[in-house]
Amino acid sequence: MSAQYLAKMFSTHIGIDLGTANCLVYVRDYGVVLAEPSVVAIKVNTREVLAVGSEAKDMLGKTPGNISAIRPMKDGVIANFEITEEMLRYFIQKAIKAMPWRKRLLHPRVLVAVPSGITEVENRAVKDSARHAGAGEVVLVEEPMAAAVGVGLPVAEPSGSMIVDIGGGTTEVAVISLSGIVGSKSVRVGGDELDAAITQHLRKVYNLMIGELTAEQIKIRLGSAYPVKDDDSLDVKGLDLVSRVPKTVRVTAAEIRIALQEPITSIIEAVRDTLEKCPPDLAADLIDRGIMLAGGGALLAGLDKLLTEETGLPVFVSDEPLNAVVRGTGVMLQEDSIWSN
Repeated sequence: MSAQYLAKMFSTHIGIDLGTANCLVYVRDYGVVLAEPSVVAIKVNTREVLAVGSEAKDMLGKTPGNISAIRPMKDGVIANFEITEEMLRYFIQKAIKAMPWRKRLLHPRVLVAVPSGITEVENRAVKDSARHAGAGEVVLVEEPMAAAVGVGLPVAEPSGSMIVDIGGGTTEVAVISLSGIVGSKSVRVGGDELDAAITQHLRKVYNLMIGELTAEQIKIRLGSAYPVKDDDSLDVKGLDLVSRVPKTVRVTAAEIRIALQEPITSIIEAVRDTLEKCPPDLAADLIDRGIMLAGGGALLAGLDKLLTEETGLPVFVSDEPLNAVVRGTGVMLQEDSIWSN
Protein backbone atom coordinates (compact mmCIF):
# COMPACT_ATOMS: atom_id res chain seq x y z
CA MET A 1 0.00 0.00 0.00
CA SER A 2 1.25 3.50 -0.81
CA ALA A 3 1.73 6.12 1.89
CA GLN A 4 -0.83 8.27 0.08
CA TYR A 5 -3.44 5.49 0.20
CA LEU A 6 -2.83 4.87 3.90
CA ALA A 7 -3.12 8.58 4.66
CA LYS A 8 -6.38 8.76 2.74
CA MET A 9 -7.90 5.73 4.48
CA PHE A 10 -6.67 6.13 8.04
CA SER A 11 -6.14 9.84 8.70
CA THR A 12 -8.41 12.85 8.84
CA HIS A 13 -7.87 15.68 6.35
CA ILE A 14 -8.65 19.00 7.99
CA GLY A 15 -8.87 22.56 6.67
CA ILE A 16 -8.61 25.40 9.19
CA ASP A 17 -9.45 29.07 8.87
CA LEU A 18 -7.35 30.26 11.80
CA GLY A 19 -8.89 33.70 12.16
CA THR A 20 -8.36 36.53 14.61
CA ALA A 21 -12.02 36.51 15.58
CA ASN A 22 -13.17 32.98 14.73
CA CYS A 23 -11.69 29.58 13.99
CA LEU A 24 -13.52 27.37 11.50
CA VAL A 25 -12.68 23.72 10.81
CA TYR A 26 -13.54 21.73 7.69
CA VAL A 27 -13.12 17.94 7.53
CA ARG A 28 -12.88 16.30 4.11
CA ASP A 29 -16.06 14.39 3.23
CA TYR A 30 -17.88 15.87 6.26
CA GLY A 31 -17.94 19.63 5.61
CA VAL A 32 -17.68 22.43 8.19
CA VAL A 33 -17.75 20.70 11.57
CA LEU A 34 -16.78 23.54 13.87
CA ALA A 35 -17.01 27.35 13.98
CA GLU A 36 -16.11 29.00 17.26
CA PRO A 37 -14.54 32.25 18.49
CA SER A 38 -10.74 32.34 18.74
CA VAL A 39 -10.77 32.85 22.50
CA VAL A 40 -9.22 30.85 25.35
CA ALA A 41 -9.91 31.26 29.08
CA ILE A 42 -7.06 30.28 31.42
CA LYS A 43 -6.15 30.36 35.10
CA VAL A 44 -3.60 33.14 35.48
CA ASN A 45 -1.32 31.40 37.99
CA THR A 46 -1.24 27.87 36.58
CA ARG A 47 -1.96 28.64 32.87
CA GLU A 48 -4.56 25.86 33.01
CA VAL A 49 -7.06 26.07 30.15
CA LEU A 50 -10.60 26.46 31.50
CA ALA A 51 -12.60 27.07 28.32
CA VAL A 52 -12.13 27.46 24.58
CA GLY A 53 -14.31 29.02 21.90
CA SER A 54 -17.86 30.22 22.58
CA GLU A 55 -17.71 29.47 26.30
CA ALA A 56 -14.48 31.45 26.65
CA LYS A 57 -15.80 34.39 24.60
CA ASP A 58 -18.73 34.76 26.98
CA MET A 59 -16.13 35.45 29.69
CA LEU A 60 -14.47 38.39 27.89
CA GLY A 61 -14.44 41.44 30.17
CA LYS A 62 -16.22 39.53 32.96
CA THR A 63 -13.51 37.39 34.56
CA PRO A 64 -12.22 37.64 38.15
CA GLY A 65 -8.55 38.38 38.76
CA ASN A 66 -7.44 34.75 38.72
CA ILE A 67 -8.96 34.01 35.28
CA SER A 68 -8.01 35.62 31.97
CA ALA A 69 -9.91 35.36 28.67
CA ILE A 70 -7.34 35.68 25.89
CA ARG A 71 -7.54 36.12 22.13
CA PRO A 72 -4.26 34.49 21.04
CA MET A 73 -4.50 35.70 17.43
CA LYS A 74 -3.87 39.34 16.54
CA ASP A 75 -3.98 40.87 13.06
CA GLY A 76 -4.31 37.43 11.56
CA VAL A 77 -1.13 36.03 13.11
CA ILE A 78 -0.14 34.32 16.34
CA ALA A 79 0.30 36.72 19.22
CA ASN A 80 0.51 34.05 21.94
CA PHE A 81 2.19 30.84 20.76
CA GLU A 82 1.37 28.71 23.83
CA ILE A 83 -2.33 29.62 23.96
CA THR A 84 -2.75 29.27 20.17
CA GLU A 85 -1.33 25.76 20.44
CA GLU A 86 -3.84 24.87 23.17
CA MET A 87 -6.68 26.35 21.11
CA LEU A 88 -5.67 24.42 17.99
CA ARG A 89 -5.31 21.20 19.97
CA TYR A 90 -8.84 21.64 21.32
CA PHE A 91 -10.34 22.32 17.88
CA ILE A 92 -8.40 19.55 16.10
CA GLN A 93 -9.22 16.96 18.74
CA LYS A 94 -12.88 18.00 18.77
CA ALA A 95 -13.02 17.49 15.00
CA ILE A 96 -11.24 14.12 15.15
CA LYS A 97 -13.52 12.76 17.88
CA ALA A 98 -16.47 13.06 15.50
CA MET A 99 -14.72 10.85 12.92
CA PRO A 100 -14.92 7.03 12.51
CA TRP A 101 -12.28 5.10 14.47
CA ARG A 102 -10.16 4.29 11.40
CA LYS A 103 -9.78 8.03 10.70
CA ARG A 104 -8.14 8.48 14.10
CA LEU A 105 -5.24 6.07 13.56
CA LEU A 106 -2.84 8.59 11.98
CA HIS A 107 -2.09 12.22 12.78
CA PRO A 108 -4.43 14.43 10.75
CA ARG A 109 -3.19 16.21 7.67
CA VAL A 110 -3.96 19.89 8.13
CA LEU A 111 -4.34 22.73 5.62
CA VAL A 112 -4.27 26.15 7.32
CA ALA A 113 -5.30 29.44 5.68
CA VAL A 114 -3.04 32.38 6.59
CA PRO A 115 -2.91 36.07 5.57
CA SER A 116 -0.96 36.73 2.37
CA GLY A 117 1.22 39.38 4.01
CA ILE A 118 2.69 37.39 6.91
CA THR A 119 6.42 36.79 7.30
CA GLU A 120 8.37 33.51 7.11
CA VAL A 121 8.73 33.59 10.90
CA GLU A 122 4.96 33.94 11.28
CA ASN A 123 4.44 31.12 8.75
CA ARG A 124 6.73 28.88 10.76
CA ALA A 125 4.91 29.75 13.98
CA VAL A 126 1.59 28.60 12.48
CA LYS A 127 3.10 25.31 11.27
CA ASP A 128 4.81 24.67 14.62
CA SER A 129 1.62 25.40 16.56
CA ALA A 130 -0.40 23.01 14.39
CA ARG A 131 2.20 20.23 14.73
CA HIS A 132 2.48 20.66 18.49
CA ALA A 133 -1.32 20.55 18.63
CA GLY A 134 -1.33 17.06 17.10
CA ALA A 135 -1.25 17.60 13.33
CA GLY A 136 0.90 15.47 11.05
CA GLU A 137 1.68 17.12 7.75
CA VAL A 138 0.85 20.85 7.70
CA VAL A 139 0.40 22.91 4.54
CA LEU A 140 -0.36 26.64 4.40
CA VAL A 141 -2.52 28.43 1.84
CA GLU A 142 -3.01 32.17 1.40
CA GLU A 143 -6.40 33.36 2.66
CA PRO A 144 -7.42 35.32 -0.46
CA MET A 145 -6.85 32.26 -2.65
CA ALA A 146 -8.84 30.05 -0.26
CA ALA A 147 -11.62 32.65 -0.10
CA ALA A 148 -11.76 32.96 -3.90
CA VAL A 149 -12.03 29.19 -4.25
CA GLY A 150 -14.60 29.06 -1.46
CA VAL A 151 -16.95 31.56 -3.12
CA GLY A 152 -16.68 29.84 -6.48
CA LEU A 153 -14.60 32.32 -8.47
CA PRO A 154 -13.06 30.82 -11.65
CA VAL A 155 -9.50 31.06 -10.31
CA ALA A 156 -8.02 28.59 -12.83
CA GLU A 157 -9.14 30.55 -15.90
CA PRO A 158 -6.82 32.97 -17.77
CA SER A 159 -8.90 35.95 -16.69
CA GLY A 160 -9.03 38.28 -13.71
CA SER A 161 -11.07 37.69 -10.56
CA MET A 162 -10.90 40.00 -7.54
CA ILE A 163 -11.57 38.97 -3.96
CA VAL A 164 -11.72 41.20 -0.87
CA ASP A 165 -11.70 39.10 2.30
CA ILE A 166 -12.38 41.22 5.41
CA GLY A 167 -11.66 39.23 8.54
CA GLY A 168 -11.34 40.08 12.20
CA GLY A 169 -7.70 41.17 12.05
CA THR A 170 -6.83 41.66 8.38
CA THR A 171 -8.29 42.61 5.03
CA GLU A 172 -6.93 40.58 2.12
CA VAL A 173 -7.32 42.00 -1.38
CA ALA A 174 -6.17 39.96 -4.38
CA VAL A 175 -6.50 39.70 -8.14
CA ILE A 176 -6.29 36.06 -9.21
CA SER A 177 -5.68 34.44 -12.61
CA LEU A 178 -4.50 30.96 -13.70
CA SER A 179 -4.63 29.67 -10.09
CA GLY A 180 -2.15 32.29 -8.92
CA ILE A 181 -2.25 35.66 -7.18
CA VAL A 182 -1.27 38.33 -9.70
CA GLY A 183 -1.51 41.27 -7.31
CA SER A 184 -2.45 41.55 -3.68
CA LYS A 185 -2.50 43.78 -0.63
CA SER A 186 -2.87 42.73 3.00
CA VAL A 187 -3.69 45.38 5.59
CA ARG A 188 -4.07 44.75 9.29
CA VAL A 189 -7.50 46.32 9.42
CA GLY A 190 -10.66 44.30 9.97
CA GLY A 191 -13.52 43.72 12.35
CA ASP A 192 -11.36 44.38 15.42
CA GLU A 193 -10.45 47.84 14.11
CA LEU A 194 -14.12 48.59 13.53
CA ASP A 195 -14.91 47.56 17.12
CA ALA A 196 -12.04 49.70 18.43
CA ALA A 197 -13.29 52.73 16.47
CA ILE A 198 -16.72 52.37 18.11
CA THR A 199 -15.15 52.05 21.56
CA GLN A 200 -13.04 55.17 21.02
CA HIS A 201 -16.05 57.15 19.76
CA LEU A 202 -18.13 56.36 22.85
CA ARG A 203 -15.21 57.17 25.15
CA LYS A 204 -14.53 60.49 23.41
CA VAL A 205 -18.11 61.71 22.93
CA TYR A 206 -19.92 60.24 25.94
CA ASN A 207 -17.12 59.45 28.42
CA LEU A 208 -18.51 55.93 28.29
CA MET A 209 -16.33 52.84 28.56
CA ILE A 210 -17.68 49.67 26.96
CA GLY A 211 -16.35 46.13 26.55
CA GLU A 212 -15.40 44.18 23.42
CA LEU A 213 -18.68 42.29 23.25
CA THR A 214 -20.73 45.49 23.49
CA ALA A 215 -18.70 47.15 20.73
CA GLU A 216 -19.23 44.13 18.50
CA GLN A 217 -22.98 44.18 19.15
CA ILE A 218 -23.16 47.87 18.24
CA LYS A 219 -21.26 47.17 15.00
CA ILE A 220 -23.67 44.39 14.07
CA ARG A 221 -26.82 46.36 14.97
CA LEU A 222 -25.88 49.86 13.80
CA GLY A 223 -22.66 49.62 11.80
CA SER A 224 -22.65 50.71 8.16
CA ALA A 225 -20.33 52.08 5.51
CA TYR A 226 -23.02 53.94 3.58
CA PRO A 227 -26.11 55.87 4.76
CA VAL A 228 -28.48 52.93 4.48
CA LYS A 229 -29.91 52.83 8.01
CA ASP A 230 -29.04 56.18 9.61
CA ASP A 231 -32.41 56.41 11.39
CA ASP A 232 -31.68 53.38 13.58
CA SER A 233 -30.57 53.88 17.18
CA LEU A 234 -29.64 51.79 20.20
CA ASP A 235 -29.36 52.20 23.97
CA VAL A 236 -25.80 51.36 25.02
CA LYS A 237 -24.84 50.52 28.61
CA GLY A 238 -21.36 51.02 30.00
CA LEU A 239 -19.27 52.69 32.70
CA ASP A 240 -19.20 56.48 33.04
CA LEU A 241 -15.52 57.48 33.13
CA VAL A 242 -16.26 60.62 35.17
CA SER A 243 -18.69 59.40 37.85
CA ARG A 244 -17.39 55.78 37.71
CA VAL A 245 -20.96 54.42 37.80
CA PRO A 246 -22.92 52.55 35.11
CA LYS A 247 -24.92 54.64 32.66
CA THR A 248 -26.89 54.32 29.44
CA VAL A 249 -26.61 56.48 26.32
CA ARG A 250 -28.51 56.35 23.05
CA VAL A 251 -26.38 56.21 19.92
CA THR A 252 -27.48 56.45 16.29
CA ALA A 253 -26.42 54.55 13.19
CA ALA A 254 -25.39 57.83 11.57
CA GLU A 255 -22.81 58.63 14.25
CA ILE A 256 -21.49 55.06 14.25
CA ARG A 257 -21.04 55.25 10.46
CA ILE A 258 -18.95 58.39 10.92
CA ALA A 259 -16.94 56.71 13.69
CA LEU A 260 -16.11 53.84 11.33
CA GLN A 261 -14.84 56.04 8.51
CA GLU A 262 -11.11 55.69 9.26
CA PRO A 263 -10.85 51.87 9.15
CA ILE A 264 -13.27 51.72 6.21
CA THR A 265 -11.11 54.21 4.32
CA SER A 266 -8.09 51.95 4.90
CA ILE A 267 -9.98 49.05 3.32
CA ILE A 268 -10.99 51.17 0.32
CA GLU A 269 -7.40 52.35 -0.17
CA ALA A 270 -6.18 48.74 -0.14
CA VAL A 271 -8.68 47.92 -2.91
CA ARG A 272 -7.62 50.97 -4.93
CA ASP A 273 -3.91 50.17 -4.54
CA THR A 274 -4.48 46.63 -5.82
CA LEU A 275 -6.52 47.87 -8.78
CA GLU A 276 -3.85 50.44 -9.69
CA LYS A 277 -1.20 47.70 -9.91
CA CYS A 278 -3.42 45.29 -11.82
CA PRO A 279 -2.29 44.46 -15.41
CA PRO A 280 -4.54 46.21 -17.98
CA ASP A 281 -5.97 43.02 -19.52
CA LEU A 282 -6.98 41.65 -16.12
CA ALA A 283 -8.35 45.04 -15.07
CA ALA A 284 -10.60 44.92 -18.14
CA ASP A 285 -12.02 41.58 -16.94
CA LEU A 286 -13.02 43.18 -13.65
CA ILE A 287 -15.31 45.65 -15.42
CA ASP A 288 -17.66 42.73 -16.11
CA ARG A 289 -16.84 40.42 -13.21
CA GLY A 290 -16.54 43.07 -10.53
CA ILE A 291 -15.32 42.55 -6.97
CA MET A 292 -16.40 39.77 -4.63
CA LEU A 293 -16.58 40.46 -0.87
CA ALA A 294 -16.02 37.72 1.71
CA GLY A 295 -15.29 37.47 5.43
CA GLY A 296 -17.32 38.82 8.33
CA GLY A 297 -16.63 42.42 7.31
CA ALA A 298 -18.54 41.83 4.06
CA LEU A 299 -21.71 41.88 6.18
CA LEU A 300 -21.19 45.56 7.09
CA ALA A 301 -24.26 47.32 5.70
CA GLY A 302 -23.63 49.41 2.58
CA LEU A 303 -19.98 48.43 2.11
CA ASP A 304 -20.73 47.02 -1.34
CA LYS A 305 -22.45 50.27 -2.34
CA LEU A 306 -19.56 52.39 -1.08
CA LEU A 307 -16.98 50.29 -2.94
CA THR A 308 -19.02 50.52 -6.14
CA GLU A 309 -19.15 54.29 -5.74
CA GLU A 310 -15.40 54.52 -5.08
CA THR A 311 -14.19 52.13 -7.80
CA GLY A 312 -16.89 52.25 -10.47
CA LEU A 313 -16.98 48.43 -10.49
CA PRO A 314 -19.87 46.13 -9.59
CA VAL A 315 -19.43 44.70 -6.09
CA PHE A 316 -21.04 41.52 -4.81
CA VAL A 317 -21.33 40.00 -1.34
CA SER A 318 -20.70 36.25 -1.39
CA ASP A 319 -23.14 33.72 0.03
CA GLU A 320 -22.14 32.79 3.60
CA PRO A 321 -19.14 35.16 3.62
CA LEU A 322 -18.03 33.97 7.07
CA ASN A 323 -17.45 30.48 5.64
CA ALA A 324 -15.68 31.50 2.42
CA VAL A 325 -12.11 30.74 3.52
CA VAL A 326 -12.82 27.45 5.29
CA ARG A 327 -14.96 26.23 2.38
CA GLY A 328 -12.05 27.06 0.09
CA THR A 329 -9.78 24.83 2.16
CA GLY A 330 -12.44 22.14 1.85
CA VAL A 331 -12.29 22.28 -1.94
CA MET A 332 -8.49 22.17 -1.84
CA LEU A 333 -8.53 19.14 0.48
CA GLN A 334 -10.06 17.14 -2.37
CA GLU A 335 -6.78 17.54 -4.29
CA ASP A 336 -4.18 15.07 -2.98
CA SER A 337 -1.52 17.04 -4.88
CA ILE A 338 -1.42 19.67 -2.10
CA TRP A 339 0.46 17.20 0.09
CA SER A 340 4.15 16.42 -0.35
CA ASN A 341 3.58 12.70 -0.85
